[in-house]
Amino acid sequence: MPLPIDAILPQLLAQLARCDTVILQAEPGAGKTTRVPLALLEAEWLQGRRMVMLEPRRLAAVHAARYLSRQLGEEPGQTVGYTIRHQRAVSDQTRLEVVTEGILTRRLQNDPALDGVGLLIFDEFHERALQADLGLALVGDVRAALRPDLKVLVMSATLDGAALADFFGGCPLVVCGGRSHPVTVTHLGDDSAALELQVSRAVQLAVARQPGDVLVFLPGAREIQRCQQALAGRLSDDVVLMSLYGALPFEQQQQALQPAARRKVVLATNIAETSLTIEGVRQVIDSGLERLLTFESRTGMNRLVTRRISLASARQRTGRAGRTAPGACYRLWSPQSEAAMSDYVPAEIVRSDLTALALELIAWGVSGADALQWLDAPPRAHLEAAFRLLQQLDAIDGQRRLTAVGRAMCRLSLHPRLARMLVAAQGEAEQVLACQLAVLLESPQGFRSGAAARDGDLFDQLESWQPHRRTLSSPGFQPAEQTYRQLCRRLGCCPTTAPSNHPDVMARLLLAAYPDRLARQRDHSPEQFLLSNGRGARLSPRCRLRRQRWLVAVDVEFSSAGEALIHSACALAEGRLESVWPQPLPWHRETVWDEAGQRVLTREVQRWGALLLTERPLPLDGEAALALVLQRIRLGGLERLGWSQEAERLWQRMRFVQQYRLVADWPQVDERALLDRLEQWLAPWLGGMSRLEQVLKLDLAEPLASLLTWPQLQLLDTLAPERLSVPSGSRIAIDYSDPQQPLLAVKLQELFGWQQTPVIGGGRVALLIQLLSPARRPMQTTRDLANFWATTYAEVRKELKGRYPKHPWPDDPLTAVASHRTVKKNV
Repeated sequence: MPLPIDAILPQLLAQLARCDTVILQAEPGAGKTTRVPLALLEAEWLQGRRMVMLEPRRLAAVHAARYLSRQLGEEPGQTVGYTIRHQRAVSDQTRLEVVTEGILTRRLQNDPALDGVGLLIFDEFHERALQADLGLALVGDVRAALRPDLKVLVMSATLDGAALADFFGGCPLVVCGGRSHPVTVTHLGDDSAALELQVSRAVQLAVARQPGDVLVFLPGAREIQRCQQALAGRLSDDVVLMSLYGALPFEQQQQALQPAARRKVVLATNIAETSLTIEGVRQVIDSGLERLLTFESRTGMNRLVTRRISLASARQRTGRAGRTAPGACYRLWSPQSEAAMSDYVPAEIVRSDLTALALELIAWGVSGADALQWLDAPPRAHLEAAFRLLQQLDAIDGQRRLTAVGRAMCRLSLHPRLARMLVAAQGEAEQVLACQLAVLLESPQGFRSGAAARDGDLFDQLESWQPHRRTLSSPGFQPAEQTYRQLCRRLGCCPTTAPSNHPDVMARLLLAAYPDRLARQRDHSPEQFLLSNGRGARLSPRCRLRRQRWLVAVDVEFSSAGEALIHSACALAEGRLESVWPQPLPWHRETVWDEAGQRVLTREVQRWGALLLTERPLPLDGEAALALVLQRIRLGGLERLGWSQEAERLWQRMRFVQQYRLVADWPQVDERALLDRLEQWLAPWLGGMSRLEQVLKLDLAEPLASLLTWPQLQLLDTLAPERLSVPSGSRIAIDYSDPQQPLLAVKLQELFGWQQTPVIGGGRVALLIQLLSPARRPMQTTRDLANFWATTYAEVRKELKGRYPKHPWPDDPLTAVASHRTVKKNV
């Protein structure tokens, strides 16, 4: 059957013969995966050399190799072969090898020149898997230094082909349309119903309306299982319900892909979005959701996020319904919500854990990402977090060079955490246990079931696996068993050897892999823990380890609410850490603030990250103690100090002079400036102090005065006098609490005869006069005393004379004698 790609094959072959890099942008259904590699087999420039085609998923790689082999009338392993994890079908005849992206990275590390390879094909590159980006960067380095003749063909569906061509220096871009029939799109958004109920209704609607198989896109295995339960008994006997997700056994995945005698409803993750074609699909039901791992560099954890798909993904999913005939797509969201959907999903390299990538970079011989060319450079914060973890794992040293442990880890082709665990295993029984743990941790959904899976105890989960792997009675356990045997072969241990079943051994192995996940129970709650990376965490509902004080937390999810959840862990007996960890923990001297005692302590401690394990007291380190005391003052602010009335008034007067800039070289004495200069004015008076109560007893008047020279102190008394003499003879304190407007609060009778408002600050600032009643209650405020006598005094006199008859209320206040006494006392 002709495909759209056939029309542009001559152009593509000509460009590849002429150029070392070509971009093929072909819409889904064009036939790029099934036509292009076979067309290149006879290319003159490729004779005597092989092609390697990369696929983002194992299932897609095997499916493509088998399909291409059938086109040639052969079995995989002849002209066309494949290599994926745990499976290989190649021979001396193989000229086209289909591999997963991680396989290329391993080959490049072992043979950078890629001897015998003439062409690399990056298929489905629009998925932007981390390993694809890494492979492209490494290949660029190889071509620059060793293999300028190595050709690269990048095949993509929805990626911006022009931008990709620019990345390669303006290489040729060949564009091909797809083969697609009209697809009717219907929105069935219903936010009030659970997802499985929406899917159940949509599936029944699709089956009733139109012939053909139905493909349902869901975010993950958990949702697939719920939808299976919701659909149980609701479909006729001529409809078969199937699942398709990465953790399923390969045989079950193949069943979902191949034509069936009965009509199929396939519940799938986005594994079916681009890489695989499911025969017979005429209708698509799209939940509009996907599950992505997002890395939090601040916590060093991956956060699993269920989010809306991009518009590009929505188009890809819709197109699956129109591959062979007109179809229908039912979208489980409203048209209005599409406005908030992004155009593309960010590349995996900018949102994921980069520990494995960082280890590959070190093994390649570079200590950072800048040495290579990237389509999207790894985020610096994520990469730095990865390097820190590798150092914790003892994979690299302080100069970012591979250690002996790191070299052993690189040979295992596992995530660095799991590789570190296998390297830490001592003796065959421990190695067997480490291999089983690696399988359990790498693909938990492949065989977790029953109560053991739900309680979050890794020891129980491992024990629940044993009966299944001995009898192989459960198909769901077969991929796990296959991976397990492969790991045993790499370590050179026998898979039938009984594993070490001592809890301390498991704790030690897991601690080697997760040194940043040691967790200690907080005293106030059996469910609250502190992780060794400094983050707080709590046990999730499915983790029952509530009576354990110490855990090695393995499955930790950082939620969007800011709280880490421990889903599964291994218990560590109290006091067993030192016996479990092979190296002695070092003692460190530290001076710290004791929040409970509100004091500084100097001690010698053993720590595991943020967790304090053991401590013993030491004599106080005075210099370090002073720095911590000043830090606490800065954190609490100046109000935390013990202010005497004298000190407060002095500070207010100093701030007044600063406010009006009355002296040219006057020091800054506002709160921010004083906190910044604690070492200059306060520290000399804190010698030997280690407790907050000692600091609170300190009178700040003398330390504040030390900020001023002797002439400045004299100017302070002149420009901002503490008290002011009034006509009655009293010396009244001036209130400088508002440095912009000092205030004089005085009884009205004490100002008789005072015609003008007094001024301070060298005659530049008039005081605000607060006139008090004989009972010292505020009656009036004025900045113009003369105007008060002339306009307001008579009214005030009339109002208060009857209330305070024993006090003088003269008709003419400017000629009366001022006094603070009553009339009777003045007689």
